Amino acid sequence: MTATRIGVGGAEPYEVVVGGGVLGELPSLLGDKVRTVGLVHPVTLPEIAGRVEAALREAGYRVIPLPVPDGEQAKSVQVAAELWSALGQNGVTRSDAVVGVGGGATTDLAGFVAATWLRGVKVVLVPTTLLAMVDAAVGGKTGINTPEGKNLVGAFHPPAGVLCDLETLATVPPADYVAGLAEVIKGGFIADPEILALVEKDPEGARTPEGRHTRELIERKIRVKAEVVGADLRESGLREILNYGHTLGHAIERVEDYRMRHGEAVAIGMVFAAALSHLDGRVGPELVERTRSILTAVGLPVRYRRDAWPRLREHMRVDKKNRGATARFVVLDDVAKPSRLVNPSEELLEAAFEAVAG
Repeated sequence: MTATRIGVGGAEPYEVVVGGGVLGELPSLLGDKVRTVGLVHPVTLPEIAGRVEAALREAGYRVIPLPVPDGEQAKSVQVAAELWSALGQNGVTRSDAVVGVGGGATTDLAGFVAATWLRGVKVVLVPTTLLAMVDAAVGGKTGINTPEGKNLVGAFHPPAGVLCDLETLATVPPADYVAGLAEVIKGGFIADPEILALVEKDPEGARTPEGRHTRELIERKIRVKAEVVGADLRESGLREILNYGHTLGHAIERVEDYRMRHGEAVAIGMVFAAALSHLDGRVGPELVERTRSILTAVGLPVRYRRDAWPRLREHMRVDKKNRGATARFVVLDDVAKPSRLVNPSEELLEAAFEAVAG
């Protein structure tokens, strides 16, 4: 399978390499000046991490395996501190690198540790889940969680490269794969309607790594992300559109103590955002129904507990997209026409939540 190379522009351009069996490309992304590599990976991925470690050692790198907890549990200051200590104890210098292998939580953590170690060392990301390939690993946003919220501590630190080996998707549990589809579908609503058409054409196929449109869906979503972050690394304007569905989604994750999958929470958040767009007079009710229909067809949730609204609203007030006391929501003026809604009334927000309350 020929590899596809998708360029991400900006002050520090890099490539996202997509294809099957492309782990051999890793040394070319690291470069020949790196001598030591800290290999961050979940304890639950020993086989894939072992393959990456073998490829690195064969290319002549000294490798420090750095296993971390799986999922969001890894994104804590305690785990980050343990990794900083390991890098220090193993003499990792500014000319060395970190490689992050795993899902979005692992790539977020690896990027953050690389951004903060010696004020910034090279990082190459090897996402192994659909969510990480199409979203978390692309864009240079890194972060860890705090008790007050998700990704509130972080840094902008573009990777030297991203390697998406589609063969690793075979290891992703079906429910996790479907959850990753939420970010793909989000890309369709904010920028590329063809993504929505492909999912609607074959929703069953979209649910699996073997689907006939899988590679096209992945590459289309990566191109959406690459175009946006290449123009706006630090989320000062355009990049904010990538948060469509995330304001309520992140709040749901907090209420669930991160036990709900990110994509599932974002799916509910997209229905809420579509309803907010409709109730603000920007779009018709058909956008809300299309959102529900597409998400339901691939097996994603579209409703959440009605009694959770007070807690959700409190968490939304600490959202990182807010500016001071100004609340900001990404909404749609049409498919592929994202916009912002600033300081909506409490009545409008409550009415929009009725669209997902169950």
